[in-house]
Amino acid sequence: MDSMKLTDYQKEVLEDNFQKLSKHPDRTTLMLISVECGLSEEDTQKWFLLRNAKWRKEEGLPPDPGSVLD
Repeated sequence: MDSMKLTDYQKEVLEDNFQKLSKHPDRTTLMLISVECGLSEEDTQKWFLLRNAKWRKEEGLPPDPGSVLD
């Protein structure tokens, strides 16, 4: 995540969506978030994957998202 150069606005939008909307956005939601941030869908999806991994580690959850409900 640190390798991606994001503006403060992009970070805020991504984090807000992660916290309030979904840790696993569907394709349409991902597209809308990427448009709002001005990022590609691929970069947005990568951010969510990395952020979810960080969240799982902080919560002491197994790294495999299918092992417990998020």
